[in-house]
Order: sequence, then structure tokens, then C-alpha cells
Amino acid sequence: MQSKSGRWVGHGIYALLMFTLVGAIYLSGKSINYNWHWDRLWPYVINTEMQDIPAESDGTALIADNGTITIEFDNGDTPQIITQYDNKLISNGDLIFQGDSVAQFNNWRFGPLALGLWMTIKISFVSLFFALLLGLVFGLMRVSNNTVARDLAFTYVEVIRGTPLLIQIFIVYFFIGTVLDLDKFTAGVAALSIFTGAYVVEIIRAGIQAVPVSQMEAARSTGMTYYQAMTYVVLPQAFKRSLPPLAGQFINLIKDSSLVSVIAITDLTKAGREVVSGSFAPFEVWFTVAALYLLLTGSLSWAIQQLEKRLSASD
Repeated sequence: MQSKSGRWVGHGIYALLMFTLVGAIYLSGKSINYNWHWDRLWPYVINTEMQDIPAESDGTALIADNGTITIEFDNGDTPQIITQYDNKLISNGDLIFQGDSVAQFNNWRFGPLALGLWMTIKISFVSLFFALLLGLVFGLMRVSNNTVARDLAFTYVEVIRGTPLLIQIFIVYFFIGTVLDLDKFTAGVAALSIFTGAYVVEIIRAGIQAVPVSQMEAARSTGMTYYQAMTYVVLPQAFKRSLPPLAGQFINLIKDSSLVSVIAITDLTKAGREVVSGSFAPFEVWFTVAALYLLLTGSLSWAIQQLEKRLSASD
């Protein structure tokens, strides 16, 4: 076991390497004469700017003693009455034209990067659930004694693993989605689930086959049926053995979800492209997008590590 002083030396070397890496990135930015504008990025994450309240038509502004703003329209339509606002931009008797800002109110809201992050989380974890379900079903078919089930599972795995995800997304959205009238979110989830499920199949198959055959035989000798032995004896042990590769595959799923932007789903990557065109801060945006993906994948990795520890403690 490494001594305490040795661990501190290791941590120090790690910190030095990280400092050197950050410094190298900073100097690289300097060498290309790039001006960093991190302040431009914040409104695209959480927008705290005041929102304008526009006039609905031309008219005259009347302000009551209690602060209520009434705009009497020249065309005789029902007046526009504004009772709740935080900042008044007009005076009593002012002439107002359609679209003019008459008042403002505080209304913080999520920006496109935060909304894109939420879409990535949603599509990734819904796909993760269905991928695990597909992987379990076809994984059991892969180790089944039924020839038809084995052949079907083998075909599914080889076809899906042998074709690029991008092409599968196009096929699911433009062909299957058109036939079944699927919306783009459902099509994206279906494509990601089917693609990831093919890899989960092989992980679960390997996990099941890693469990000694004697475990199944012992369970059957107690009177359990094949399905009972698989459910209560073999699968729990296989799941423990499969957790590390499953974690890697689920992390890949989160990163692969960036491809759904090709079917106009505004995930984190697509939101990043849109923000770059509006903020003119490409490096800041892409560094932030990368950090948000790292936050997601790191959180998932940490959660699975905690699950591994709890399962190992229960042995």
C-alpha cells in the first residue's frame, strides 16, 4: 500500500500537470490573438435581462395614481392595461406607437444552452432505459437454447453494430418515422435506443456467460425453473460483472446523443452551434458545451461507481 507521503506527492504531481495543461490552453489562446468574452456567454445559460412589454397598437398612454398603465388606442379597440411591471419607460400622455416598449419586468429564464442541456439529459436517459430493456431481452435471446431466438438476436447485433449511428438516425426518422408518424423526439430516442441496445446485448451476454454454469445447475437442483434460476440467481451476478462496461456504454450514449441534432432536435450540441452564431464567442461556447457534457458523463460515472460499491458490500 502506498504511504501517505507518497499519495501527497502523487496529488502534487497531478496538480502540477493540470496547472500546466490549463496554462498551455491559456497561452494557446494568446498565441492566436483571441479575445476571450466569457461575459457574452451567461445570458445564453440563464438570461436575467429585463423583458420589454410592447404596445399592441398606436395610442396614448395614461398612468393612474396607483401606477396602472392604460394605452388608449387610436383605432378604438379595447385599451391595453398593464398593472404588473418593474420599470416604467413612458410618461403620462405620451404618444405610443405599435411595438414601442412601455414598461419592463424582471423575468429570468433559461437560455438556449440550459434548454439544450435539458434536452440532452432527457433524450439520453429515456434512450438509456429502452436500450437497457432491449439489451436484456436480446441478451437473454443470445444465450437461449432456441435457435430462432439466437439467430434473431445475432442478426440484430451484427446489423446495428455494423452500420453508423448517423445513418440509422436518418432511416428511423425519414423512413420509419414517416410510416409510423413519429415525432422527431421519439425518432431520436428510438434510434439511440436501438443502436446502444445492440452493444448492451453483448455486454449482458458476456456477463451471463461469466457466471459459472454450476450456479444455474445448483439453482435448478433446488426445484427452480430455468426462468426463475436466471432471474434470481444468474442475472444478479451477471449484472454486477456487467456494470463497468455498461457504464462506458451509457457514457457513449450521452455523447452519441449529439448526433440527433441532424433531425432538428435542439440538444446541447445544436444549441451550442446556434449560440456561436449569435454570440461570436466560439471558443467560450464550445469549452462550456464540453464542460457540460463532462458534467453529465462524470455524474453518471460517479453514480455507477457508488452502485458498484453498494453491490460489492452486499456480497
